[in-house]
Amino acid sequence: MHDVIEKPSTDIALTATPTDCAQPRRLSDFATVGEALDYAAQGVRGINFHDARGKLTRAYPFHELRDDALAMARRLIADGITPRDRVALIAETGPEFAALFFACIYAGAWPVPLPLPTSFGGQASYIDQLAVQLRSADPVLLLHPAELEAMAREAAAAAGTRAIAWEALGERLAPHTDLPRAAPDDIAYLQYSSGSTRFPHGVAVTHRALLNNLAAHSHGMEVREGDRCISWLPWYHDMGLVGCLLSPVANQVSTDYLRTEDFARRPLAWLDLISRHKGTTISYSPTFGYEICARRISSQTHPANRFDLSRWRLAGNGADMIRPDVMQAFVDAFADAGFEARAFTPSYGLAEATLAVSIMPPGEGIVVELVEETELSGADRDGGRPQRYRAVVNCGKPVRDMRVEIRDEDGETLPERAIGKLWASGPSIMTGYYRDAEATAACLRDGWLDTGDMGYLSDGYVYIVGRAKDMIIINGKNHWPQDIEWAVEQLPGFKSGDIAAFAITTPGGEETPAVLVQCRTTDDAERTRLREDIRDKVRSITGMNCVIELVPPRTLPRTSSGKLSRAKARTQYLSGEIQPYALAA
Repeated sequence: MHDVIEKPSTDIALTATPTDCAQPRRLSDFATVGEALDYAAQGVRGINFHDARGKLTRAYPFHELRDDALAMARRLIADGITPRDRVALIAETGPEFAALFFACIYAGAWPVPLPLPTSFGGQASYIDQLAVQLRSADPVLLLHPAELEAMAREAAAAAGTRAIAWEALGERLAPHTDLPRAAPDDIAYLQYSSGSTRFPHGVAVTHRALLNNLAAHSHGMEVREGDRCISWLPWYHDMGLVGCLLSPVANQVSTDYLRTEDFARRPLAWLDLISRHKGTTISYSPTFGYEICARRISSQTHPANRFDLSRWRLAGNGADMIRPDVMQAFVDAFADAGFEARAFTPSYGLAEATLAVSIMPPGEGIVVELVEETELSGADRDGGRPQRYRAVVNCGKPVRDMRVEIRDEDGETLPERAIGKLWASGPSIMTGYYRDAEATAACLRDGWLDTGDMGYLSDGYVYIVGRAKDMIIINGKNHWPQDIEWAVEQLPGFKSGDIAAFAITTPGGEETPAVLVQCRTTDDAERTRLREDIRDKVRSITGMNCVIELVPPRTLPRTSSGKLSRAKARTQYLSGEIQPYALAA
């Protein structure tokens, strides 16, 4: 038994866990998460951690992960943790979090992954966010890295719970004790969505739901021998936790990790890791990850001299609206390095469905349909104006055991190619939000989940057109904020994440779009010109006059996974917390 999570000797050359193994692969056909790790530990595969330059710093075979998790489970029980207790964990990408997450599972407790601090928002904002989520989950304990001691303790004190550094817990004795046996319908963990800042919703995920979804998406991706997963996604987000930590365990896939903050500093290290692997690679990213990499490759760089992306079998894309222009830019940038466009694997999912709702069959790549904007908005076609189209990306077919319907506002099922609210039903749909019966009742009806997303079905494939709650409705016509933001991004000097669009009510009681744009210039004349350029661009795309506000760089709020939070931007703007630049006299 390990008394602490051992560190490898720096004098020994490290070797990553192997991709292939004689152990027969099982695709998540287990009753509980603990059983999945028990089986994976019988083989030689595992998870591997790399520094910002992609150098291997720790190889962590599944059998070592299991040993450490069992020891930590006994420490938790000795500390007084009992089944159904919540244990909050700061989700740092490393062996400590992985061992503690499974330790909670083995002890019968419910791990609650919570975010790390980000480069935006500041210390006070992070403590506040952490305290709000802790109050929601009501854990008996918060476990954190020692370097976050001060912030973790302050947040824990505000929420009325204890905080212990996981290094300190690892130094305690691990007395032998019998561990509880989990049942498939027991809750395995709580997953907080990345946008849950002021009104968090903890998704309660059972063992049965998790393993059903892991099996469904592994079959959908056609996981095979030679596959290796490579990831920089954070473990407090469902795509990172479920897709890139729990799935590799339940499907026995060796995985290589970069920390999310290291990817942000050196995004091409992600592609370096993929290039080094000699088998086939599965690696997922939201659209912005591909965009960052394409931007980093200059016209003077020859990607083929550095990268070999020819074995990247599944380049997954999810967690946000998929933009075909970004995907094309990535193909253009890395085709010489062997990247094939058919590797793109669009998908759609959400934490309330555990993870995956739909996945594009491997090899079909990005498929786009052009949809006339009046079909998206629900407005009558104006014969006096030219037709305008938007490219909508095919997000694949519903995963195994998942049913999808498109419904209107009255709950009636719509025919194919009719746009409405997407509802999903299946064994991996959540049991509900933890301690929030009202929010649960608002989105769960007769076993069906109202996802809050708008889309349509075409030949059995799922197409997502936007979030219902983000929709801007002006004069009875629907406008997607993504369209307005995209229009501004086409102007020189702006990029994805610089713009937030949402609806506001004018003093006269009319609804109008407001567009907040992060501006880097300090020249008043240049700002005036930018406002007019932005106003003209938005008008040309939408036909609307908008309120244009220029704000300082790094002003627009983000979710814990780094995505733009339109809802929070609107709240901060209306409350005066976001102060735009003054208009020139």
